[in-house]
Amino acid sequence: MEMWNSLLEIVLLLGAALLAGGVMARFGQSPLVGYLLAGMVMGGPSSLHVVKSEKQVEAIAELGVSLLLFSLGLEFSLHRLRSLGARVLLGGLFQVLVTTVVGALAAAAVGLGNAEAIAVGAMVSLSSTACVLRVLMENADIDTAHGRNSLAVLLVQDMAVVPLAILMALLSGGGDASDVAWRVGRIALLASGLVVGLYIVLDKIAVAALGTLTLERNRELTLILAVVTGLGSACAAHAIGISPALGAFVAGMFLGNSPFATQIRADVSSLRTVLLTLFFGAAGMVADPVWIFHNWQVVVGVTVALVFGKAVIVWAIYRALKQPHQIALASGICLAQIGEFAFVLGSIGRAGGVLSEDVHLLIVSVAIITLVMCPFLTPRSPQIAFAIASRLFGSSLAAADKGATASRDSPEVVIFGFGPAGRLAAQPLLGQPIRTLIVDLNRENVEQARKLGLEAIVGDATQVEVLEHAHLHLVRFVAITIPNRRAAIEILAQVRQIAPAAHVVVRSRYQQHSHEFEDAGAHAVFGDEEEIGSRLRRAAADWLAASTAKSNDDT
Repeated sequence: MEMWNSLLEIVLLLGAALLAGGVMARFGQSPLVGYLLAGMVMGGPSSLHVVKSEKQVEAIAELGVSLLLFSLGLEFSLHRLRSLGARVLLGGLFQVLVTTVVGALAAAAVGLGNAEAIAVGAMVSLSSTACVLRVLMENADIDTAHGRNSLAVLLVQDMAVVPLAILMALLSGGGDASDVAWRVGRIALLASGLVVGLYIVLDKIAVAALGTLTLERNRELTLILAVVTGLGSACAAHAIGISPALGAFVAGMFLGNSPFATQIRADVSSLRTVLLTLFFGAAGMVADPVWIFHNWQVVVGVTVALVFGKAVIVWAIYRALKQPHQIALASGICLAQIGEFAFVLGSIGRAGGVLSEDVHLLIVSVAIITLVMCPFLTPRSPQIAFAIASRLFGSSLAAADKGATASRDSPEVVIFGFGPAGRLAAQPLLGQPIRTLIVDLNRENVEQARKLGLEAIVGDATQVEVLEHAHLHLVRFVAITIPNRRAAIEILAQVRQIAPAAHVVVRSRYQQHSHEFEDAGAHAVFGDEEEIGSRLRRAAADWLAASTAKSNDDT
């Protein structure tokens, strides 16, 4: 009976998150804000107290965090880091370090203890990857100068979550220097063993076993692999006494170098979304609207100081790296909020006794407010930065970086499907200085494309996550050669939404379906029946001409 009560409360919390997230999205906000507000209303200290099984919800929410870090590990690659540039990434590293130190010093200055001050500095150093990247992508700003800066900082911040979580756990342990050194050594030894074990199991055994299968016939296997890997590695890490987040991250990192990484990202996204919704709902249950009302002056003051402080820190770092005032300041405005991973660190610090209840409530309250501000500040950051920089540093600044310059991560041509039709479509592009990407669910086709010198990924192109990972928003030419009509129409619809300026050509197996592709936005449709009929007609005409000529010669 208790299990069913807990399940009912989880369903009610998800329902409230659905409603609140939809309302927030309707008004241009991130749905994450809605999930946090739903938690405040459904189970917070001054709430309706609909959700009473807080421990059960938090336990399930921890799985969401593990899957989030697992997905983060899937995104981690040396190629992606190199594409952003050393200076931009260096700015991200400095941002985490400087903001942590400044935040800790500010917290210590108002009377917090050393451990609690460091914990506060770690929490405020993180910005919202989910909110910022979503807004930048919606406004096609991800490949502007300030967009690339923001992406680099967010990527470094995401990678810093695991060591910051370990730092939070160390702060929770207390003790003198020798105790801390012992715990660090123990964690390092156990983590090394976990890394080696996961490398052997995932990079060697699992990938080799799945390599013999064709994913278009065994689609469920990637999802099972993701769940077993992500949650299994988190359980293994927890069993040996280290952060489950670390285990999930390392497992994702190993699978991120496998041919199945793109498809695994897409398959795990739905499950991750559900569990993360519960996590943000559980995080929202910590916030107290009554406490915020009684302490609104402190909350507003800290919010203003944090937004201003983080913007100035990022501006100063990128100015030191020789970037223009406007771009550096626009980058700072984009990142001037407390992100979702701060809730992860906060839960660790609160459970370990590092953070007091009032400090935790303050940071959570400020985080929610800054997340609400993010969709307003981020798209307007170039204009705000230009206005401020012009006033402070003169009007001789370069014009705002409005245009989205092509990213080195963005292909110019994408071909969906690399069967016989896809290979024919790719032939004119071989050896050309045009970045071409092949997307196919069949691993053998992907390997053939790579042998020809083309970039290729294994993935189901009907899933928007696969298309987003392919950086489709700046593509110039798209060829859809998938024989399945429904799949091709789904891909076409998503391509028109993500890359509205792209020229799209589509293959249609049957002539009667051509009008559907044209109505869906294809610039040209080539039907199998028409092409085959045309070739048969030419063959018949050639035979007839040859036969007539032979008859004339005989006479």
